[in-house]
Amino acid sequence: MSNGNLTTNNSLLTTGNSQLTTGKPGVIIIEGHVQGLANTRLLGKRGIPVIVVDKDDCVARYSRYCKAYYKCPDYLGDDFADFLLRLHKAFNLQDWLLLPSNDHAVHTIARTKDRLSKCYKVVTEDLDVIEKIYNKRKLLEIADKAGIPIPATVMPEHENPTQVELRYPILIKGNQGLSFYKRFKHKALMLSTPEELERVWGTSLSGAAPHEYFIQEVIPYDHKTVSVTVFAEKGNVHAYWMGVKLREHPVTFGTATCCQSVFEEDLLEQSITLMQELKYTGVCEIEWLRDSRDGLPKLIEINARTWLWVGLAAKCGVDYPNMIYNYVHSGRLPSASKYAVGTIWLNLYTDTVYSILRIIKRIDSPKTVLKSYRRFTEATWDWKDPIPFFKYALLMGRFVKSR
Repeated sequence: MSNGNLTTNNSLLTTGNSQLTTGKPGVIIIEGHVQGLANTRLLGKRGIPVIVVDKDDCVARYSRYCKAYYKCPDYLGDDFADFLLRLHKAFNLQDWLLLPSNDHAVHTIARTKDRLSKCYKVVTEDLDVIEKIYNKRKLLEIADKAGIPIPATVMPEHENPTQVELRYPILIKGNQGLSFYKRFKHKALMLSTPEELERVWGTSLSGAAPHEYFIQEVIPYDHKTVSVTVFAEKGNVHAYWMGVKLREHPVTFGTATCCQSVFEEDLLEQSITLMQELKYTGVCEIEWLRDSRDGLPKLIEINARTWLWVGLAAKCGVDYPNMIYNYVHSGRLPSASKYAVGTIWLNLYTDTVYSILRIIKRIDSPKTVLKSYRRFTEATWDWKDPIPFFKYALLMGRFVKSR
């Protein structure tokens, strides 16, 4: 496997790479963490060559199915698009598919789609659609007009409010999630009283402008976040799969550590309506919470890319990376079919730690946790490709040490 930085002085730019000259267009996996590893394996097992690019070290680069790895610039900027164009020129990667797993990469690809699509197959939506999705204010307005239930929401325009007509507790969320997190170190802030709202503008969110966030009531719910994932073309849904977060960290609004495949008819219907409203093409994840007061699913957000547990969908029979590949190269559309329900996916490294913490805090019982460990699909383990599992432990160790 080749690896390194792709620069104009790199000898790899002027020499052929026999691992990449297969005659079959491959896929560039953009961000090679857990979902990137799943995408790499699913495509590689079908004989499709894969290059992994990431701005940091990543687990997917150690997969036997990764033909080459390159460190790239930050995803949010023209430097990243220029990097992809240099990569294409270096190895003649005409018609290779760009498959991002990062929101900033999605935005850059959409913004530079005219340039990139001359070289690559690009399934990422056009910029106007991406901005409707990742500008959460716009997305909530579109959903509300389409009759899709959303949480009670306040969108400040001119000043940071010290009072809102919402039931507490409330959440302050970034309008552009990743940018908000990078600036304020919070994905969302939960406030329990009006006094906390008054104080937050001088503390955690000091310097925040009204257009950078919105405020929602916390939905009372009995169940966890449910993700409806779809493959759509011009708003018509051709394949779908659903999963629920059983455990996450932080405990609410966090990253999944344990999930299970499910099916809920009304969530599918609402998701189809939303895709039709956006006229969306490609794969995406739509997150919902069911309100325990009225039983209605409320829209949380959309991710216009593959997601952390895309490998669980494939385990259940819905192989999104290969669907995308077949679509861009042959126009072949998948057909929706029943999939396995009740299959569990978990990240052994993260879920073990957080499960113990949840038991200590009496959020979960030992019996509930142990039930999910009876039979599961592990996030990074594969008998035929074991090295990433062990490398992931080292990467996690470095991450924890850096904190």
